[in-house]
Amino acid sequence: MKITVIIPVYNREQYIKRSIDSVLQQTRPADEVIVVDDGSTDATPSLLKNYGDKILVVHQKNRGVSAARNLGISRASGDWIALLDSDDEWLPDKLMIQEQWLRENPTFRICQTEEIWIRHGKRVNPMKKHQKYHGDIFIHSLKLCLVSPSAVLFEKSLIEEMGGFDESLPVCEDYDLWLRISLHYPIGLIQKAGILKYGGHEDQLSRTYWGLDRFRVQALEKLLTQNIEIPEKIEKEILKELIRKLTILSKGTLKRNKDETLWQEKLMEYNKRLQNISKNQKER
Repeated sequence: MKITVIIPVYNREQYIKRSIDSVLQQTRPADEVIVVDDGSTDATPSLLKNYGDKILVVHQKNRGVSAARNLGISRASGDWIALLDSDDEWLPDKLMIQEQWLRENPTFRICQTEEIWIRHGKRVNPMKKHQKYHGDIFIHSLKLCLVSPSAVLFEKSLIEEMGGFDESLPVCEDYDLWLRISLHYPIGLIQKAGILKYGGHEDQLSRTYWGLDRFRVQALEKLLTQNIEIPEKIEKEILKELIRKLTILSKGTLKRNKDETLWQEKLMEYNKRLQNISKNQKER
């Protein structure tokens, strides 16, 4: 296996060294490390220069994390890709345990490790809703993202097949991609932590957008408009989750004294679609 590590970064001078060092200190060394600087205006570019030829630095104008990851993947020479967010950190054996697991489970094209959560400098336990699953995780993943970008290792050809990260989504781009993958392929879970996942800092994208379900709704709608045949059982689950999220969005919009017409129209459309499926099943 030839493994390329992709680290997208934007104005993370306080974290990027920790992330890169955790890659360079792996017991199973990465074959290639690409850091995509997404137009940083702080000291990040200077810090990256200090690594010399240990890493390949690619620069682009600020276009967002999805564009940065896609650019890095397109430049990768490895046939396997590992992602690392610039505020996370790998444990020393992360790549080693994943490579070993994939050799023992050759039918899998993607796997992830468990993770340790650090919030405001202290270790915390994830809530039950964040529990990770192994194999066919699609239904479990409809409510929220259950795959961490920093924890995955996947075939480059798999991401190319899926069209990469959706660059139109400012957040929840990972939720979108993992859903598209898990609809077709199992995702392996290694029952050992491979990363330290940090949270709670102010510049996290998830803290800058109200109503993340807006973007999850877009991802779910994409599944229903793809030119692929989806089993009725799966379609029903997608519709149920769309209805649940749209109900939440409608109530949240109303509380903020904003127009909820769009969400109500979508609710009517998907409720009708769900009812038609249920009716057809009864008639059969």
